[in-house]
Amino acid sequence: MAELVAREEVQVSVEFHAFALQEEDDMQVAAPFPEERAEDPGAAFLTAYDKRLDFESAGHTHGATLTAEMWSGEPSVSVGEAWEAQGEAEIFSTTGNLSVETMSGVGEGRVELGRPDTLWKVRAYSSGRAEVARLAAVDVPEGVERYLVQFWPAGS
Repeated sequence: MAELVAREEVQVSVEFHAFALQEEDDMQVAAPFPEERAEDPGAAFLTAYDKRLDFESAGHTHGATLTAEMWSGEPSVSVGEAWEAQGEAEIFSTTGNLSVETMSGVGEGRVELGRPDTLWKVRAYSSGRAEVARLAAVDVPEGVERYLVQFWPAGS
């Protein structure tokens, strides 16, 4: 049975409907965020690139909360909240750390995976999307849209 190894919370400044988690050593990233980003309004909630994960938000400009969980193996599917979007991907991290990237190019924090040179499976969820889309049209809401991103080593 998979065990939760670590959990951390990061505040993210979403800009232009997007943010990313990418390898902290950006010299290892073939196309650092926001390069090659799909700018289609109907873009997928989660898009994987080489050493980078792009998240498409429902709000243009706002503050979101991201909870990252590191697991020893594949966790069960999260059913504790009414998730409005879900996606799965993989990411390889050479340093064992991912930086939180915004459209303005300002790193906002990091997610410490705890294991360098590892291929990670990723399952991501989001809630508060309909509400943040409504509120972000007239204001800059904080903490309305929430993300849960679960990581576990591939092959475990």
